[in-house]
Amino acid sequence: MRYFVELSYNGINYHGWQNQPNAISVQETLEKAFSILLNQKIAIMGCGRTDTGVHASQFFAHFDVDKTLDDNFLYKINSFLPKDIAIHQFFLVDKNAHARFDATSRSYQYRINLGKNPFLLDTTWQILSKNIDISLMNNAAKELFNYTNFKSFSRSNSDVKTYECIISDALWKREEDLLIFNITANRFLRNMVRAIVGTLLEVGLGKITIKEFRKIIESKDRTKAGASAKAKGLFLTKITYSFDLISKK
Repeated sequence: MRYFVELSYNGINYHGWQNQPNAISVQETLEKAFSILLNQKIAIMGCGRTDTGVHASQFFAHFDVDKTLDDNFLYKINSFLPKDIAIHQFFLVDKNAHARFDATSRSYQYRINLGKNPFLLDTTWQILSKNIDISLMNNAAKELFNYTNFKSFSRSNSDVKTYECIISDALWKREEDLLIFNITANRFLRNMVRAIVGTLLEVGLGKITIKEFRKIIESKDRTKAGASAKAKGLFLTKITYSFDLISKK
């Protein structure tokens, strides 16, 4: 039987989602916990990869198991996992359903704290500046809709077959001292959101113009774009699928 699982995690203590040879990942932590509680080796496939220090307020994964999960399993697995990973729901799905390949869109949120807040150290990039022009950044963000090749914002030497992505939403908003960027696309490249955020900040700080932002995209050259924003401010927030998920809590 194949199950989807909905979870969230604070990524500050993990070297990303994917298994690493010499570092702790979210995937490894989950696989160990599920394997022990289900008394069989469990391999878990995630809906994507998050980098070291990146968080997820919504993340889906799938795994196969030869037994039905009972009603108490949600409580058991949450009691067994560390406090920075939470399982929310299980879904019994078709045996061919795939958490990664069946996803039709993904949404990320980047959070900047325009001040100094000790309680947000792990979940925001703290910038002591009041001179960021949000209107300019939103005008620049609209330019993203006019392009589909985002090699300029991809990690160098990425082993991808295509740099094509369709961005459907990209918007900055301010909530008191929090500056929040929401972006949705059918797929994302490695480091893409953080590179976009870092480059849009250069627009907001007056370091580059919107015309120069367009030229950066058209150059398809990562060295032309701005530095990547810090990982700790990035959250994967929503995954959508082509089929409905019916909870099996």
